[in-house]
Amino acid sequence: MKNTSVAIIIPAYNEEPTIGKVIKGLKKILSSEVTNFKIIVVDDGSKDNTAKIADQSGAYVINHVLNTGTGGATATGLSYAYQEGYDIAATIDADGQHDPIDVLKGITMLAESDADLLLGSRLIDPTGMTKVKLLGNKGLTLLTYIIFGIKVTDSQSGMRIFSKKALDQLKWKTAGYEFCSEMLWRARQQRLIIKEYPIKAIYTDYSSAKGQNNWNGVNIIKSLVQRRILEIFGE
Repeated sequence: MKNTSVAIIIPAYNEEPTIGKVIKGLKKILSSEVTNFKIIVVDDGSKDNTAKIADQSGAYVINHVLNTGTGGATATGLSYAYQEGYDIAATIDADGQHDPIDVLKGITMLAESDADLLLGSRLIDPTGMTKVKLLGNKGLTLLTYIIFGIKVTDSQSGMRIFSKKALDQLKWKTAGYEFCSEMLWRARQQRLIIKEYPIKAIYTDYSSAKGQNNWNGVNIIKSLVQRRILEIFGE
């Protein structure tokens, strides 16, 4: 990993309580194994001190004036990584749900494999995940398969590792959480190689309250079905 440049993208919206700890944890783990890495926080129109704390913690901060959604913030960070010529990019959540060790594991695995997009799956071993979140994630993953024909175990995971080829070719149109499924669809359209690896999820009261809820899943499904139908009839 000494000759590989790595960008870590953290989309963040009102994550003042956790963003500093997340950045410091990443720096501690990555600095021993990755010579050239940069932590990029995309502050998605936060109304708290997320951007200030991220900057003070040593991250490079990109500010959105308005809240665009996690899909929009992720796209901004990956576009920056591509423009800056990084070899690999990784995305993680800002709420402290992801273990930095799993980030390093994923970066190493992608660098040594033929994968273009590597998903960190919480559902290979869902220990610690609440039944409600487990049901919601399994449901959206099943629907991702039904609508797009893509079979993975955790379509909604926020931990993803991207090759340079994926950074170049992978684009999506949705800005909210539905981008998780659309991104896989676009990856398949580009014939990118998608693989998974197991990660653990760190659930606290704070992280459990963040992210999508099962009611929002209904809106995600409607958006994905509409976009799929439009593209079928537009072809």
